[in-house]
Formats: sequence, C-alpha cells, structure tokens
Amino acid sequence: MRPFVLNQTADALAVQGLTQEDDLTLVKEASAFYLKAAESVLRETPGHLKLAEAVASGFTQYAYAFVSFEAEKIDSQQPENAARMRERAARLYARAHQHALLALEKNRPGLTKLLAHSSTAKELKLTSSEVPLAYWAAASLGGKISMSTDDPDAVADLPLAMRLAELAWQADPGFGRGALVSLMGTLESARVGGSLEKAERFFDQAIDMGRGQEAGPWVAKAEGLALPNQDRQQFEQWLQQALKISKQHRSLQNEVMRERAQWLLQSADDLF
Repeated sequence: MRPFVLNQTADALAVQGLTQEDDLTLVKEASAFYLKAAESVLRETPGHLKLAEAVASGFTQYAYAFVSFEAEKIDSQQPENAARMRERAARLYARAHQHALLALEKNRPGLTKLLAHSSTAKELKLTSSEVPLAYWAAASLGGKISMSTDDPDAVADLPLAMRLAELAWQADPGFGRGALVSLMGTLESARVGGSLEKAERFFDQAIDMGRGQEAGPWVAKAEGLALPNQDRQQFEQWLQQALKISKQHRSLQNEVMRERAQWLLQSADDLF
C-alpha cells in the first residue's frame, strides 16, 4: 500500500502547484510549505516526472523571484547581505537542478553520462514527457551560474545548461509558450563568444509564441540585448511593453516580470 499511497500523493502534489496563483505575497508565504512537502514525497518517488517537474520549477522560480531578485535590489546598499542571498539562491537553484537531473536519470539510466559530453549528447532525443524537466534543469543551472560568476567551476557548467536547453528545444521548440526559446536567447547572449543576432532571433520567436500574453520574453530581450548594447531607448521600450502585457494578462509569471521590469526601469540611470 505504501508505494500506492506515495504515488497518489505525488500525483496530487504535482497537480496542486502554485503556478495558477497571481498574488506574489501569497505565493511566497505558501511556497516554503509546499516545496518541503513536495520534496519529501519526491525523495520517496524519485522517478515521478510530474512531481519532479513541479519541485524543480518551484525551487527555480522561488530562487528567482524571492531570493536572487532581492539580492539585486539591495546590492548597492547592503552588499554583505546581498552576497549571502546570492549564495542561498545558488543553493536553491542547485537543488532544483539536482531534482530535475535525478528524475531524468531515473527515467532513462545513463542519460547524465551522455549529457556530460557534447559529442555523446548529440545522440540523445528527448520524449515529450522529458522536455519540461530538461527545461527546468537548464533554467536552474543557468540561474546557479548567474549567482556564481566568480566561481570558475560553476561558469564551466554553462555548456551543460545549453545542451539541456537545446535538447528540449529540438523535441518541443514551443514549450512554455516561448519560455524555452527565451531561455535559449538568454543562454546565447550570456555565452562567451555568443551571437547577439542569434539571441535576438530566439527572443523574437519567444515573443511570437507568447501571442502578446507573456511579459517574460520582453524583459529577457531588454536584459540580454539592449543592456549589453547600451541602448537605453530600446531597453525602456521593451520593458514598458512587458509592463503593458503584465497588466492585461495576470499570471504568476507576469507578476514576477512586472516587478522586475519596474525595478529595471527605476535602475536605468545606474545601468546606462
């Protein structure tokens, strides 16, 4: 009976995620309990793909919205506290990445070893059920790297994040209504020697896939293209577009992007 009960619980937790809520304060207050409960069940059912997806996405989004973003906001006034928050965010991102990779490995033994090398990774083809985990594994690893830019070992993992994202993209380029393609653009713009032209194509595809309802690609485009090009006019135009969309289409993701877009606009004098 125990495996049956655990699987039923895992099914329920996977369905009951917090992504349908658009009140950020409520999500923040509820996330800790939900993530701990879901993670505890996942440790008992490590091959449950849907629950692993919920846990990996939950830790990644929590780290992004409530920890790493807060670190950015206080960095200039409280650098020591900001550094501690970045370390915490890096640990949360790493936790999400480990859960996603473990579930992928349980589902397909040997996958982790193949992913470790670009030559063998080319042999892989993901199934539709593996795409969400590959996406969150890539996104969480990218988040960890962004919190650890002074750690050469962490930065060296960027090719793995790109491999995971590319595999997901090859299997389902439209995943997440542009979220995956937007991640591809962000990783490309962050890569040493990356092509900003290629990144722009990814961002524009993500915007098209969002059908005017997703603010995220506009924020990613502003940070990934306008900021490195020091184009303040485009930066502000794209962020204003993100704000417009977030007001018209309420969702958890758009609320997170609305707050980030507002803060970036307020910080423009320091960024340019």
